[in-house]
Formats: sequence, C-alpha cells, structure tokens
Amino acid sequence: MAKSAITAKNDSEQATAPGRRGIQSIEVGFRILDVIRKAGRPTPLKDIADACDLTVPNVHYYLVSFQKVGVVQQHADTGHYGLGPYALRLGLAALEQFDVFSSARPIMEEVAAITGHTVFLGVWGNKGPTIVYRVEGARSRPLLELRVGSVLPLLSSALGRNFLAHLPAASTRELLDIEMETPADRYDAQAAHRYTPQEVEAIREEVRKHHISRCRHALLPHFTSLSAPVFDMLGSMTAGITLMGPVGAIDDDLASDTAQLLLEKSRAISRLAGWTEDAAP
Repeated sequence: MAKSAITAKNDSEQATAPGRRGIQSIEVGFRILDVIRKAGRPTPLKDIADACDLTVPNVHYYLVSFQKVGVVQQHADTGHYGLGPYALRLGLAALEQFDVFSSARPIMEEVAAITGHTVFLGVWGNKGPTIVYRVEGARSRPLLELRVGSVLPLLSSALGRNFLAHLPAASTRELLDIEMETPADRYDAQAAHRYTPQEVEAIREEVRKHHISRCRHALLPHFTSLSAPVFDMLGSMTAGITLMGPVGAIDDDLASDTAQLLLEKSRAISRLAGWTEDAAP
C-alpha cells in the first residue's frame, strides 16, 4: 500500500516537475503501441519486446492493461497482438478534431517572421486551389490580387502545382484540361503560353522529386513563390503553405535554406494531422 502511494507520488512529481518531465511508464507504453502500429499486422509478443528493447514479461504487463481498456487486442487463433477497437475510436476522434487552419496559423506566423514575406494557406476548393488564410511578413508588399478566398490557377501558381502533383489525376483533370486549352499570361515572356502535356508532366515530376513547388513571374510580375504540401495521416495532401515575395528578395532555389524551412514547417503541420514519414508519397 505504501509502495503504491510512493509510486503515485513519484509519477505526480514527474508530471509537474520543471522542464516538463513526463511519466516514464506512459512513454514506454506508447513505444509498445507504436511498434504494433508500424507492424501493420498482429505481432508476436517476443517481436514486440525485441523491437522495444524490453523484456517479454515487462511488455506483457503493459499489454494486459492495454487489453483491459481496448487499446490492444490479442488474436485468439495466433496469440499475436494488434490494435484494439478503442485505438480505432481514438484515431477517428483525432481526425474529427483536427483543424488544419488552427494548426497551421502559428507555424505560418513563424515562417513570415523568419523570412519577412507573405505566407498563405491554401486548400482544394470546389473551384480549385483556394487561399483560406494569409500572414504578412515585415518585408511584405501589398498583394491585393491574392486575398483570402482567391482561387489560384493549377499550372501557373506554386500552390496549384503542388495539388497537381499530389492529388489523384481525376481530381484535377477538369481544371487541368481547361487551363491547357486556355493560354496563360506569362509576364516574363510578355506573351501568352499554352502548356503542353510534356510540360505538365515535367512540373509533376519536379514537385514530387523536391517535395516542394516553385512558380516565378506567373501570378504577379517580378514575384516568385514556393509552396510545400500538408498531408493527412493517410499521406493525402489536404493543404499547402506558400511563401511569396519579389524575385531576388527570396532565394527560391529548391535546395535553398528558405525552401527547406518551408518544407520543414509544412511537415510539422502534417505531423499534427497524424502524418508520418512512412506515409510519405
């Protein structure tokens, strides 16, 4: 009895101590659950223990408790362990509660503060890539053409190119066909440009290769933009964060520190949605 009281006291102290220390037993338990999640199939007890670098009896104690609350279930025919019904309910609840706008806002403000330029969040709306939020940086120039609610082109915007590369072809086909039939203004060439199927495929391949898209002199003269995708837990693109500023003021090389910052921050938002590296397209 005294031992239980001491254990409870220690757990409480760990949870409230300076430096945001947690409860070690909970962290170990979630290590075990993560092994089961990544396995993708019911897993033998010994394999779970080996993957966690724990003893079989120790892991078994955790699994017994997890079974009682329904997070884990043991399959009667094999004795192997898989995620249980409560784990499914937790996942569905997390999906319902996730709000990309709320999750992205502080991260976008950080990017705008670091770069000094405009950052906007876009989603796929019923008319195509649509701006739903915008943050100004200290060096931002007024971009009246890119308001919240603006619908951007698929081929001549960095956000649009990201959706083109990551959404199923059926989702973008109608808009793509329209844009390929209609010449787009190109400020750098001072002439209209009609995209060929080869150019479209090259855009897709470049975005998928670098995991980030770029578009210069297209939406606005002398402006450039970089856009990075936000994924959900299944690896599907749900949004994109885009950085935009004058050509020359932003290093828009796809391997630049600016591009890597944007990519890192978009992945941070994706992780909040349950995305992991193993779900990357």
